[in-house]
Amino acid sequence: MSPHSLRVLRWLALFAAVFAFGLVMFGAFVRLSNAGLSCPDWPTCYGQVTWPQHAQAVAHADAAFPDRPYEAHKAWREQVHRFLAGTLGVLVLLLALIAGWRRRGTLLAVVGGAVFAALGVGLYMRGEHVWSSALAACAIALPLFAAIRLQRPGAWKICVLALAVIIFQAMLGMWTVTLLLKPVVVMGHLLGGMATFALLAYAALRFAGVAAADERHADLRRLVAIGVVLLVCQIALGGWTSANYAALACGYGPGSFPQCLGQWAPPTDFREGFVLWRGIGVNYEGGVLDMAARSAIQIAHRLGALVVFCYLGWLSIRTARRGLRVCGLAIALALAGQVLLGISNVYFGLPLAVATAHNGVAALLLFTLLATLARTQRRMTF
Repeated sequence: MSPHSLRVLRWLALFAAVFAFGLVMFGAFVRLSNAGLSCPDWPTCYGQVTWPQHAQAVAHADAAFPDRPYEAHKAWREQVHRFLAGTLGVLVLLLALIAGWRRRGTLLAVVGGAVFAALGVGLYMRGEHVWSSALAACAIALPLFAAIRLQRPGAWKICVLALAVIIFQAMLGMWTVTLLLKPVVVMGHLLGGMATFALLAYAALRFAGVAAADERHADLRRLVAIGVVLLVCQIALGGWTSANYAALACGYGPGSFPQCLGQWAPPTDFREGFVLWRGIGVNYEGGVLDMAARSAIQIAHRLGALVVFCYLGWLSIRTARRGLRVCGLAIALALAGQVLLGISNVYFGLPLAVATAHNGVAALLLFTLLATLARTQRRMTF
């Protein structure tokens, strides 16, 4: 690859990663402001490319979807989120095309995946859901297998893999609407957004040359990888908490933390709280679980936070002592900020700004771990 092409790839990967972080933040804002079903159809909004803005269009929207009256202050958020997601999809496609350039098989897989995805959306809008799903599966499989078979360094593979992930993420976005905020889908959509950001951020770090000249930090690699796994599990727990509207299951204000409902052992129902798959056709907006099940989810999230706090706190100290002081400090600061935001969410009754920031700092904490992981890897040869 020429130096010019490599420079373009570096800057494009960086821009896509920053854009993905912004999208994660905006997606959290949409979800937490209860705008996830503000456009009851997909990918249009009340049948329009944008959203109804004039009185006649609003009247037509209300008539077409009588069970979902139009709310202007929410609909624009959901549709703008979709536009931003589509823009990120284009950026990822460009990255995959550049990464697969001069690799005929990879290039065909990337182009084929994009074409199948576009055709699948068109068929879905025409009501051909079976064929649409089949094309979507092909659209995901093509770049996925191409990434596995690509004979280039890991960062190139990640760019191609990111295309498969973001196509699946688009399907999760569709299912979020069509399955009426089904918790397992909402949680999966959050994880998909975080995965997209993580892949792009790690690729940007590797292309930027964030690495070690030798294997002096190789022993840290496994420890950081464990930290990433623990954090992802905790993000999943946070997504499950949010999707089941269990963030305030322990109340708010005095008595809500560290206790739950003013008790150290409140009534809980862990079995009911962690049923992943429930019936289709149920509207999950606002949640369907009783208080005992929601309290169980909230307590599980807190216990997970304690485990992650202890491990990452230790890891930050271990990393700093091994000479990666900036990485260790970054992990510690992001971890402290995330814990404070989590406590503030409970104590102050889930303010929208604080809850949104809680999602953003989770992504930043993940980034600090990825940057540390990159510093334990040897430099790529371009």
